[in-house]
Amino acid sequence: MTKPRALRLLLACLLALPLAALLVGAVLLRALAPQPGEWAAPLRVGPWAPQVGVLQVLRLATAPPFAIWLDGLHLATRWGPVRLRWMAADRSLHLQCAPCRLATPALGTDPVQVPRLDLAVFRDFEQLHGTLSASTGTAGGPQLRAWFNGSLQDVGLALRTYLPNTPIADVYAVLAPQLPELRQARIAGSVTLQTRWELPSGRLRLVPQVDGFTVQGLGTEVLAHAGSSCGPPSGLRRADWLSRAMLAAEDQRFFEHPGCDLRELQAAIAANQAGRGGVRRGGSTLSQQLAKRDARSATRKLRELLYAVEMEQTLGKARILQLYLDNAPWGAGLCGAEAAARHHFGRSARRLEPAQAVWLAAMLHNPEAEARRRAAADDAALARVEWVAQGLRGGTRQRERTALRQALPAMLPR
Repeated sequence: MTKPRALRLLLACLLALPLAALLVGAVLLRALAPQPGEWAAPLRVGPWAPQVGVLQVLRLATAPPFAIWLDGLHLATRWGPVRLRWMAADRSLHLQCAPCRLATPALGTDPVQVPRLDLAVFRDFEQLHGTLSASTGTAGGPQLRAWFNGSLQDVGLALRTYLPNTPIADVYAVLAPQLPELRQARIAGSVTLQTRWELPSGRLRLVPQVDGFTVQGLGTEVLAHAGSSCGPPSGLRRADWLSRAMLAAEDQRFFEHPGCDLRELQAAIAANQAGRGGVRRGGSTLSQQLAKRDARSATRKLRELLYAVEMEQTLGKARILQLYLDNAPWGAGLCGAEAAARHHFGRSARRLEPAQAVWLAAMLHNPEAEARRRAAADDAALARVEWVAQGLRGGTRQRERTALRQALPAMLPR
């Protein structure tokens, strides 16, 4: 073969390779194109981000003829850097994300950062199953290991996961290793968790079970005789109207839980997913709110939980209630029940009328916004105080409830 002819053949081959790659890519994208109403997501390929059917991608990625090409692939994702491996022996696709950012609906919208996450996926026809492991990334270190199974449906994916009985101390070591409190806290107890997760709707159902959760070593016992920087104490007792109204607004099961309320947590998640424009009361207990830090993150919530559980053991319910009432924020520059009562109604907290107490308690979750709604005679403000009034406990007589319900609208400005 002459030299010019050989060069022409080489050039033709070089030109044919990208054309062939483009052709194969076009065929794949056509095969992955979502059908009308199918769960779709963008697949970024260089400067392009075509929509693909998510279920089709899952089927292709776990099918031996195609999955082998994923072995060793590295991806930059919104969760973190992901490395893929295909294990031909058992036909499983493995994904390793390190470090990895995980969404935690139970802890808020901000993700937690896990040092290492390993996912092993097996597919049998339209069924998926496998394991999910989160660890500190060090040999012999704590590890959280859950099992999952699910089914590829016409329009989505339904996943069930199960975390068996796991030490709570291991959960903290993996999900919040940066917490300085872990160097001094002695954490006991275990957690079991079952979930059902529907995609793409994002509907999530959690069924947690916590046993023997105790915390020692954080020093919360010093709060037994601590004062308040909010001014004079209110002297409120459990039976006073403002105490009862505050519990109705912020933590209706305060005297029934040990610092964390799993039932309320599930209700808050369900209400968020129902799209009601916000939850009337969040999943945090009164004890957790007392331990609240400024930064809004999942790690903060985990820290608050440690302090809340220990305070329940070192201080008891009565002291926690007193501390909360005397330190609760009621708007810019205003804190403590006594200061709030005198500012809004010109009288001490213990002398508030029932309707006044309910209005003041209803403001706690967002004091400045609720004050504006009340000043504007907003229907939403009245709806919230009526909801708080309905949640009152402590032996309120029917005639007292009737009188209270009639008095609430009269407190709106005319």
